[in-house]
Amino acid sequence: MISMNKPAPNFENITAYCHGEFTKISLSSYQGSWTVLFFYPRDFTFVCPTEIKGFQKHQEEFTKLNTKIIAASTDSEWSHKAWFERDLPEITYPILADTTQKLTRDYEVLNEDDGSAERGLFIIDPEGIIKYSLVSAGSVGRSVKEVLRVLAALQSGGLCPLEWEPGAETLGKV
Repeated sequence: MISMNKPAPNFENITAYCHGEFTKISLSSYQGSWTVLFFYPRDFTFVCPTEIKGFQKHQEEFTKLNTKIIAASTDSEWSHKAWFERDLPEITYPILADTTQKLTRDYEVLNEDDGSAERGLFIIDPEGIIKYSLVSAGSVGRSVKEVLRVLAALQSGGLCPLEWEPGAETLGKV
């Protein structure tokens, strides 16, 4: 079961498509930096590319927050390659091919009815601990700006009230 402040489900050597190449990705190689792992339902869809492009558009802001991005779906690496080369060539972060659905099950975002991933997002701290999770309906895209706000809040070390924004005062230390 996914729980806050507990270790993120580990994964080892999952094939990913990354900016023109296939590679193997393990969560352990991201230790030491923050990680945003987000799942999307399917390649060649309508809402998914808006999110995928949104994360890329804000890549520099994530880098400033010592954060790496990983995306995942249950589509194959070949499907990723075909879609990303045709429609999303600017994407530079890895896209995991969870064809076994193990990762999607481990993160509790597998849609058992059709084998796709639900629209899930997890923020994992540098020690591999889950600090934030969000799962939403497939018809609703996420806000990348909200993910950045939450990352900054988590990294602030403070108690962040409603609508807290980076640079604002916190309510004390965690």
